[in-house]
Amino acid sequence: MLKKIQLMAVVLVLSLAIGACVSMGKYDLKEKETSEISRNLQDQQKKNADLAKENADLKTRAVKLDDDVAVLTKEKEALLADNANLNAILKSKSDELTKNIAELRQKSADLENENAGLKGNVTNLQKARAEEAQKTSKTYEEMLEKMKNEISQGQVTISELKGKLTVNMVDAVLFDSRKAEVKPEGLAVLQKLIDILKTVKDKAIRIEGNTDNVQISGSVARTFPTNWELSAARAINVTRYLQQQGIDPTVLSAVAYGEYHPVSGNDTPERKAKNRRIEIILAPKEAP
Repeated sequence: MLKKIQLMAVVLVLSLAIGACVSMGKYDLKEKETSEISRNLQDQQKKNADLAKENADLKTRAVKLDDDVAVLTKEKEALLADNANLNAILKSKSDELTKNIAELRQKSADLENENAGLKGNVTNLQKARAEEAQKTSKTYEEMLEKMKNEISQGQVTISELKGKLTVNMVDAVLFDSRKAEVKPEGLAVLQKLIDILKTVKDKAIRIEGNTDNVQISGSVARTFPTNWELSAARAINVTRYLQQQGIDPTVLSAVAYGEYHPVSGNDTPERKAKNRRIEIILAPKEAP
């Protein structure tokens, strides 16, 4: 009986021990599961916090992007407005440029027409000058023929240069010393030129009086105080005679140079004689 009771006690003890072991194993397992769940929860909470932060950052970026889009939209609208203004300005400039080009083309055409007219005028002028030079040369040749005796004696020289014809006559041919009246021999010399000068219609005839540098003195000074008066009186008397012989007075003029247009020095009698002269000059008429 006692053994039976002991056996039962041993069995009971063993049963309790086995039950305790089983309960302890389940507890450890539960505790392990709880720890794992706690760690997973913590990880999930951390992920949630990270996601929340990332979401806040994204919202902030989204707000900034919205602001940037608004700014860009305004800039786009401003650019579109500027582009419209620029197009309007460009169109205006283009229209103005087109107008200017048309005006320049018209001016170019007008200038071409004017240039053609000027070329025609130049041609006509050259032709007229050639004809005038031919007439002058003919007059020059006629004068050389008429005055060949005076030329051979050194009393007259005739020159032609660029349409200007000059008859240079020493004063002794026309005047007595310190006198202004043309002497008969001088009138005869001038008469040789009359018929030729009457045919000149397109030239001005200028009579120039010149003297040497010897100052006037004595009784002559009462009539001609200086060489100015003497040269002027001589030029006027020759001019008056040409008019009296039928030369058109509108083409005549008298000029006095006194001693101030010498053609030679005044240091010898021969050179002084060259400076005492009357020059009859045929030159183109000046425009009125």
